[in-house]
Amino acid sequence: MNNKLMFTSAAAHRAGFCPYFIKSFVCLFFKINMEAIFHERQEGSLCAQHCLNNLLQGEYFSPVELSSIAQQLDEEERIRMAEGGVSSEEYRTFLQQPSGNMDDSGYFSIQVISNALKVWGLELILFNSPEYQRLGIDPINERSFICNYKEHWFTVRKLGKQWFNLNSLLMGPELISDTYLALFLAQLQQEGYSIFVVKGDLPDCEADQLLQMIQVQQMQRPKLIGEETAQSRDERVQKTDLEQALDVNHPFDGTGMLDEDEENFQRALALSKQEIDMEDEEADLRRAIQLSMQGGHQSEFSDSASQNIPHSSGTSQFESLSSEELRRRRQTYFEKQQQQSQQGQTPDIHDKPATSSNALGTDPE
Repeated sequence: MNNKLMFTSAAAHRAGFCPYFIKSFVCLFFKINMEAIFHERQEGSLCAQHCLNNLLQGEYFSPVELSSIAQQLDEEERIRMAEGGVSSEEYRTFLQQPSGNMDDSGYFSIQVISNALKVWGLELILFNSPEYQRLGIDPINERSFICNYKEHWFTVRKLGKQWFNLNSLLMGPELISDTYLALFLAQLQQEGYSIFVVKGDLPDCEADQLLQMIQVQQMQRPKLIGEETAQSRDERVQKTDLEQALDVNHPFDGTGMLDEDEENFQRALALSKQEIDMEDEEADLRRAIQLSMQGGHQSEFSDSASQNIPHSSGTSQFESLSSEELRRRRQTYFEKQQQQSQQGQTPDIHDKPATSSNALGTDPE
């Protein structure tokens, strides 16, 4: 850690600030330094413009200026081709071909980038060329690299004492350690990248001055622009699906219930219904027992009256009667008995023997 930051932390301790405040202050200081790094994000196919501006740490080039350089290179190539004769087949073929230095999408060739850097006294050397490899220079001792693969350009530059991947496809600068730099460049070469070493003095920038005093720490690697967009889209889709599910289970009228509460409610209703049914069955059973007991007392008199009476066709009719009909006739008989008792008339069972089928029907089964 830089001496200046150590002095600041020690002063904060002596001043009585809590460790949480000091940690927050340090994180904020790192964030400010990271934000001081100039980083253009990808727009269309203007990666060459982003590569140059990220290298120089400022808005030094625009698509118009790079297009002017490309047109100048096209004109120089046309003049060289015309030296062989304007009526030659090669010259007519050259005129019919599109420009090799730029296209409508915003792509610019390595010649355009090289000529743009010459304005600042900078030169590009192929990193894996035999001439450069013979020099045996450690990549850490360089200042910056320009990488290209399939018409995409990006910069790897040293700011202060640390290396950063300033790829415009990233959401922000990516910190690269010194030990990982050589592996990172080797991996790019294996993937087919062309790497160029930038030779010369780069213009001064604020980020380089700040990072000379303190080294930053990066807790999380920045995401790719497409990765960030896809994640945001997935989060929106998941949020929409969740809202729809909540709308189904919770209508806006406030009558919705959670699944668990609804199950408990239905279970309580079922138990209540079972208790009511059981109470009804018990009441019916008690009434049936009471009726049977009452019928049993009445049968004692009827049995004594019917011992000497032979079984007639009424007996078969009694046996064929349904239980519902028996209960109905028994209820009618009991009502008549109750009315007679209220009027003070006591019926004489022995004077009126039950010889008809109706009388037999009043006996219990």
